[in-house]
Amino acid sequence: MRHLDERSIELREKILDMVAKSHKGHIKSAFSCLEIVRVLYDDILKPDDKCILSKGHGCLAQYIMLAEKGYFPEGELYTFCNDGALLGGHPSAKIPGVEIATGSLGHGLSVGIGFALMGHDTYVILGDGECNEGAVWEAAMCASKHHLNNLTGIIDYNKQQSYGADIEVMSLSPFVDKWRSFGWDTVEVDGHNVKELCYGFSWNSGTGNPKVIIANTIKGRGIKLITDNPRWHYRDDITDEEINKLYEALYAENLF
Repeated sequence: MRHLDERSIELREKILDMVAKSHKGHIKSAFSCLEIVRVLYDDILKPDDKCILSKGHGCLAQYIMLAEKGYFPEGELYTFCNDGALLGGHPSAKIPGVEIATGSLGHGLSVGIGFALMGHDTYVILGDGECNEGAVWEAAMCASKHHLNNLTGIIDYNKQQSYGADIEVMSLSPFVDKWRSFGWDTVEVDGHNVKELCYGFSWNSGTGNPKVIIANTIKGRGIKLITDNPRWHYRDDITDEEINKLYEALYAENLF
């Protein structure tokens, strides 16, 4: 597996800086979708586009990109999850740059359809565990019925969810075939490879169907210490000692 590039390491370091202040957060989920969010905000989104982080628990990744792009002062990052702070454990519509409150899984794609029907190029980031929700598949049928070729779904396919591996909780296989059977054009990429993600966003089959990018990811990518440990899905009791170990592991595992 290739090392993360310098920008991805720096963004993960910012997430750890936020968590070091609050001692809580969904670190693994944010690390999983970080390159997806990074590519969207760095290379894809235009001023009138809509971006919905339907897997709202990955919000640490979105917050650092929104701050970087000037939606709110960077100092807000370091009040994450404080009482009365702008940035909570799931995105709120009061946050500049956030379209809807998310975190109740399964609803982001439906809202994305509404934006797409209004004519916006719309991007919806979903979790694979989220795709256990029936509302996702109702929305998938609706989008293909209306031939919403301005709607792109991106699945953070890390094959884990809060209670265990997808295959143990509720298998999604054959995942690509499921989306195709619902009338979506599908492309599969490495969700931590910036070049592959850019290709996935630019790929166009020319069919006029909505598109879904199946982004194969690793939950907690960048720090092996947390990757395979389900206890790190969410923590509200992270110690300073653990934070220091995460910093050390991030640097040690990604030296070029």
